[in-house]
Amino acid sequence: MTIPLPILDSAAPQVALDHLDDLWFQVGGTVCNLECSHCFISCSPRNHTFGFLDLETVRRHLAASVGLGVKEYYFTGGEPFLNRDMTAILELTLRYGPATVLTNGTVFKEDWLRRLRAAEDASRYSLEFRVSMDGFTAAENDAIRGAGTFARILAGVRHLLDHGFLPILTVTQTCDDDAARLFAGFVNLMKTNGYRKPRIKILPTLRIGAEADRQRGYQDHERVTPEMMAGFDERLLLCSHARIVTDRGVFVCPILVEAGEARMGDTLADSLRPFRLRFRACYTCHQHGTLCANIPTTGDS
Repeated sequence: MTIPLPILDSAAPQVALDHLDDLWFQVGGTVCNLECSHCFISCSPRNHTFGFLDLETVRRHLAASVGLGVKEYYFTGGEPFLNRDMTAILELTLRYGPATVLTNGTVFKEDWLRRLRAAEDASRYSLEFRVSMDGFTAAENDAIRGAGTFARILAGVRHLLDHGFLPILTVTQTCDDDAARLFAGFVNLMKTNGYRKPRIKILPTLRIGAEADRQRGYQDHERVTPEMMAGFDERLLLCSHARIVTDRGVFVCPILVEAGEARMGDTLADSLRPFRLRFRACYTCHQHGTLCANIPTTGDS
């Protein structure tokens, strides 16, 4: 497993937490039913580096988030729906604010989606599903996510549509590909499978974890320097408005949970301090901005 090493430079630019708008939960730990060859934290059925968050832990942090003005909640892993509390966690969260869950879409159960449909209908807030897929053909996707996953993910998307959800398909550019070609291919795939106005989000590659072994890690020049921050809108960086809760404490962002230096403390109150962009992965966030937000790629769908 490749850990994102810090840039050992005390002059690395510092980003203040402007406001804690988004609270993330690594609710699925690093356990996943799939083993994708580009996963930036190398999740797999065998990776127990981080564990699941139980309902009471999430409840405690949700309560603490109210006084801090958190506006939105995100759930990631690993695969969140391997956590037996996941449906109850989302039902609870919808009492506090909008919720988004990042999933590979392959382990849904009818009862879970029926309960979540009822929970969103009863809430004043929205529930979003972001479903990961990495090719609009079986050959392209399965080369990254494993044999048979293309059909399983499509079945999961159809299951969400059947329950009235409109998932965001998240697609990582795993090769030097044209984003417009990817977008068009996924729009066509989704429309063919009954998704009339599909929502697609194209993501850049993070060159850490399994991806560093699959292709390459970051090069020496790929780092954020003080000069790069001149005139840059820091609000585009997740670390200026978010933190993530794990079973090992609160970290600065979902990308850096394996880096001990990115741990901000035990509680949300501990995590409200500034953060230095001394990690290679910060370069990708600086280049692309809003990397983790629910902003689908624009296009005529």
